Amino acid sequence: MEKIHSTTVLGVLHNGTVSLGADGQATMGNTVAKSNVKKIRTLMGGKILVGFAGSTADAFTLLEKFEEKLNAYGGNMKRAAIELAKDWRTDRYLRKLEAMMITANKEEILVISGTGDVLEPENGIAAIGSGGNYALSAAQALKKHAGHLTAEEMVREGLTVAADLCIYTNHNLVIEKVQ
Repeated sequence: MEKIHSTTVLGVLHNGTVSLGADGQATMGNTVAKSNVKKIRTLMGGKILVGFAGSTADAFTLLEKFEEKLNAYGGNMKRAAIELAKDWRTDRYLRKLEAMMITANKEEILVISGTGDVLEPENGIAAIGSGGNYALSAAQALKKHAGHLTAEEMVREGLTVAADLCIYTNHNLVIEKVQ
């Protein structure tokens, strides 16, 4: 059986607000398996947002592990992300998981990968998934040339561009924000 995957997740930190959004498409091989998957979660009473791309079951496993780390480190997102990345890279079971995550709070956005990377983008914009580069490019242009837009508007427009260009991304968007 083929794994369910492919998506676009985009996060923007702008003017004291962070917004994280994703499309709703789950793809199995070259077939749309579901069009309204919710790939954004709120944690710690809405203070932390998490978005995931990759194999759905793997992403949920990592989401649970990240939430455990958040609880273990008093809600410190960066510390929890680093500890998750360490485990993900070194644990025999976890290292086989195929997914990526973006975590965000009102101060920072982080990209977490299974290779042990915890990346903090310098411009406050992060994107993952099959349409990630399209969404990232659009959001960077909007932040540079249309700074009057909100973080949520930049995420919506960036994901819309990705959905227009990437066959693994649709227009069923879920967008959350933290102020």
